Amino acid sequence: MARKSGTGPSPNVFFVVQAGRLEYEAVIFTASFRAANPDFKGRLLAMEPTGARWSRPVKISDPVRAFLTENGVEILPFENRHFGESYPHGNKIEAMTALPEGPFAFFDTDTVFLGPLSSVGFDFNRPAASMRREGTWPEPPLYKVGYREIWKSLYDKFDLDFESSLDLSQPDEYWRRYLYFNAGWFFGADAPSFGKRFLHYAHAIRWDTPEELASQSLDPWLDQVALPLVIHSFGGGRPGPELDGLDGAVSCHYRALPLLYARESDAAVAALETAVMPQKVKKILRLHEPAKKLIYQGKGMKLRAKFDRDDLPKREQVIRNTIKRAGLWLR
Repeated sequence: MARKSGTGPSPNVFFVVQAGRLEYEAVIFTASFRAANPDFKGRLLAMEPTGARWSRPVKISDPVRAFLTENGVEILPFENRHFGESYPHGNKIEAMTALPEGPFAFFDTDTVFLGPLSSVGFDFNRPAASMRREGTWPEPPLYKVGYREIWKSLYDKFDLDFESSLDLSQPDEYWRRYLYFNAGWFFGADAPSFGKRFLHYAHAIRWDTPEELASQSLDPWLDQVALPLVIHSFGGGRPGPELDGLDGAVSCHYRALPLLYARESDAAVAALETAVMPQKVKKILRLHEPAKKLIYQGKGMKLRAKFDRDDLPKREQVIRNTIKRAGLWLR
């Protein structure tokens, strides 16, 4: 049964952090998480990559490390043995091998929190992930294999039941019929077990790719190709209404600060700007050009005025192009 809001143990919440943009996003993540979750009893974990698979430094800066530690974040190292710089999205997969046992919730670092996780009706024995996505993968070639054949080849590869994964309310060969998530958040019952299977599936798809995927790009989509298979294998699926707070009143996966200002809710913008106003936060984020210009110089609110959130373009690329024309596509 799903855990009712406000009851049961808190999960271990984790995100991935490394030098550069992600460490500044981690400051926003932590500041907003602590503001929205004052009674959180679980562990807040920042997973930091190590190893020889990076040509550039990945260790976070001392000011960010100190800020995270002071705010109760445990920084745990993990070694990149399979992906690293060749596929940075693989960090969330490999990081799970270093996580403690038990229920977990993953969030991308570019997430701001508006409300308490205790209001979300998690059922950790039925994993799920974000449905805030577009039909980005696959892109079936004309007159050859279609959505069904591509996805079914993956379920067959791992001996999973394909038919039970389908949303039969959607038409055949329409992308929404097939289980597909945004990997911006997901959760499950046991992090090491979930991570081991996630790594196995991703590794096998990348290095032993089914013939039906021959024309498909796996970069950057590999994590989002493997994730639905993992979730389905553990008896999970599409999130129900009890999880509406994620991508809603509890959390906002904003993807990039300019996109947050352009399209997200007034509540998300307020949560962001309130969380980053303390001097300790401001001192760090002023070193990050997007935060300095968009938040502290007020250019984010000027950008926001260019968009009608009740009539946004359906495609994200159109929003991005408008931001770029304004000279504010800052990451």
